[in-house]
Amino acid sequence: MTTTTPKASEITRDWHVVDAEGLVLGRLATEVANILRGKHKPSYTPNLDTGDHVIIVNADKVVLTSGKAERKLIHRHSGYPGGLKTTTYADALEKDAAETVRRSIRGMVPKTRLGRQQLTKLKVYSGPTHPHGAQNPQPLDIAHAKDRSAES
Repeated sequence: MTTTTPKASEITRDWHVVDAEGLVLGRLATEVANILRGKHKPSYTPNLDTGDHVIIVNADKVVLTSGKAERKLIHRHSGYPGGLKTTTYADALEKDAAETVRRSIRGMVPKTRLGRQQLTKLKVYSGPTHPHGAQNPQPLDIAHAKDRSAES
């Protein structure tokens, strides 16, 4: 048995659109990261970018469960002494929800050149509209993430 590796010309990339309204942030991020990496395809190869493009709309309506929006913190450091800045997820979602969703997904892709390349296929918008209508994106159903959050 030989292992087949897809060539760059054989990789087909679809466009998916996800409505993030009412979805749990972490569950949305894991599903989207898997689509960006291509793990949903039978031709998945860990060292190649076989993933699809993902458009996320209504990023400002994403939710966090059990009070994590106030408890969970985001840290960043400027590199200078005393340069640690800390904000809560609630403040970050209020300030720039699209960037907060993008950062959550970024944490779930590889921290390599391949991961950065896969992240370029992610488009996040706070509102319900997006400028990618010409690509004819297909709706991606992440409703099972909603169902699981309702059970807990």
